[in-house]
Amino acid sequence: MKNRILLVDDESNVLSALKRALFDEPLDIVSVTSAEEALEIMAKDSFKVVVSDERMIGMQGAEFLAQVRAVYPHTIRIMLTGHATLEAAMKAVNEGEIYRFFAKPWDDQNLKFAIRSAVEKYDLEAENRRLLDTVKQQSLEIKVLEKRYPGISRVEKDGSGVFVLPDISDAEIASMLAECEKEVC
Repeated sequence: MKNRILLVDDESNVLSALKRALFDEPLDIVSVTSAEEALEIMAKDSFKVVVSDERMIGMQGAEFLAQVRAVYPHTIRIMLTGHATLEAAMKAVNEGEIYRFFAKPWDDQNLKFAIRSAVEKYDLEAENRRLLDTVKQQSLEIKVLEKRYPGISRVEKDGSGVFVLPDISDAEIASMLAECEKEVC
């Protein structure tokens, strides 16, 4: 997946400023002027990061990011606001599990760093999910092998650190390997 991010703000001049700030970043940027439009686009395309304003006409940013969290839990969420209140910040963090919170006007370098970090966080979490799926699949395969060949998953090491399979004779191992080679061919 490309480093796609979605910018959501009901003020087009803010969207323009965000795009200028991120111009030299290796990002595929999509911008929209409402939370409702953002949800429509997210239903069609996936995004690693969503940056949303808090106060917008229609749906507020905290409500929007809470919906993003519920429907697209892996997407990293960042909030911008020109009217930072403690209540709004707490609501956004608690309901939308916001990764970062920026007050307007933001510092371009800090915003770039936060978005880079968010993309990296997304990528790391995706890799962790992939590895977990692999481990689950391998665990299932080991269980199937254990049912088919009881004791095959028990391994021990001898005094010199060499793996030994005490319950299975060399002839049985050779037979299993031959059978496995037949199935592969």
